Amino acid sequence: MAVPNDSSAFNSTFAPYTGKSGEAASVCPDWPPVPMTTIIPSIYSVICILGVIANALAVCVLAHASASRRSVANTFMLNLCVSDLLFLLSLPLWAVYYSRGYSWPFGRVACKISGSLHNLNLYASIFFITCMSMDRYLALVHPLRSQSVRDLKRAKLMCVLVWVLALACTAPSMAVRDTHYVEMLDVEACVIIYPDHTWYRTLAWMKVLVGFLLPMIVISCCYCAIGRHFLTGSGLANLRKVSHSGSVCKSSVSQDSCSKSERPPTPSVNPSSSGGGPKEGRGLERVLWTVAAVVLAFFLCWFPFHCVTFIDILKSDEWLDGCWAHWTVQNLTPLTLCLGFANSAINPVLYCFIGNHFRGRLAALSKGFCVRLKAREEDHSQKRGSFSTRLSSFSRKLSDLKDLAIVDASAHA
Repeated sequence: MAVPNDSSAFNSTFAPYTGKSGEAASVCPDWPPVPMTTIIPSIYSVICILGVIANALAVCVLAHASASRRSVANTFMLNLCVSDLLFLLSLPLWAVYYSRGYSWPFGRVACKISGSLHNLNLYASIFFITCMSMDRYLALVHPLRSQSVRDLKRAKLMCVLVWVLALACTAPSMAVRDTHYVEMLDVEACVIIYPDHTWYRTLAWMKVLVGFLLPMIVISCCYCAIGRHFLTGSGLANLRKVSHSGSVCKSSVSQDSCSKSERPPTPSVNPSSSGGGPKEGRGLERVLWTVAAVVLAFFLCWFPFHCVTFIDILKSDEWLDGCWAHWTVQNLTPLTLCLGFANSAINPVLYCFIGNHFRGRLAALSKGFCVRLKAREEDHSQKRGSFSTRLSSFSRKLSDLKDLAIVDASAHA
């Protein structure tokens, strides 16, 4: 039974558990470790607070959307936000874990569930982003031919398939994750204990290839095709043609529902404006910048983590050795994971909050909530006033009865 050999609480493995950390420290005294027990909990807390708020708001807005505003892109967005939210809710457990010096106080079941939520989010979020990219490609490059393919039933079926695929990719890690007593640290840790090196190599390569490289290739191809389509001018001509036929309406990042067809969540482009005018140019520029931001955020958040994972694979196969490789895997795995986790907080901003329609629906939802709250307070005030009035009336009647009783008693006397 092989205990992992890197320093990620999620990726499975803590070099301190095998004694390699101590060997590296003695051989490499000039490579001091990063104080994870103070840095990581702070970063996790910030990501958790911001991410939960952003994703909760996004889920509320998307879930309460009217039937006319429900679209393929919004369906993918809702599932993406749910995936991010589920994982972010487990971050406080990991923050406590690091702050206690890798001591897991929550039990074996919580260890398996929390670790599985991380892997589930790693795969599900990337798969949903890939689905959204393909949806954008179909809607912008082939808006007419894709109408029969892009419908809500197929989108919901695709979401089910994504969840099933993400769960299948998560199952092996969940099976080998468990609590493990670490004698060196005198703690009960939550780690992945691989049966043999083949397990580690297979799961590590699956994360790099299935969880990053292949989706990145698909996403890049989709957005390169979209950019080329718009830069050649055929995209604007196609949008103008569809608009005049009554099939496409104005859209924003989170508004893609139209009367006869759907469009993906892209920034506002007014195809009916005068050809090549300033508004149309600014709209096209916003489309391209948003596309670039989506791909760039995905790449910047997860590329460092997968680079460190690749270095760990090479180190485990003895292709790499030395202090820099030990230090990189030991210290940069948790830090690059933090950057990857930040993508869960960035996603709702990229896909939702920069859209005018999304902000408008959020404002309307907030306004409606405030109106209901105010009405409830007024109703409560009215009931309280009515109760006070009835109590005052009852007090007056009681006083009158008391006076009558005194008068009656005086008369008898």
